[in-house]
Amino acid sequence: MSMSNDTNSGAGTVTLAFFVGALTGAAAALLFAPASGEETREYLGQKTREGRARAREAVDQGREMYERQRETLSSAVEHGREAFQQARERGDQQA
Repeated sequence: MSMSNDTNSGAGTVTLAFFVGALTGAAAALLFAPASGEETREYLGQKTREGRARAREAVDQGREMYERQRETLSSAVEHGREAFQQARERGDQQA
């Protein structure tokens, strides 16, 4: 379970770092390359759309990772149950 928490924490950190970097880049672009209001709005709109697309992709990847981890855990639990059942049956046969 701690691996899952570490994975979730790492994904959250990466997502937060992405958004902070995007905001910092947008602010720097506005400060160092002034443009007309229309150009600035167009630039910000483009960056917002790109950010949304990247965020959607990150969410999809996180969802896929979660599903894989859940399937792995379910499989491990099932194998454990089977092993326990087999050991119990062997114990019953020996008694």
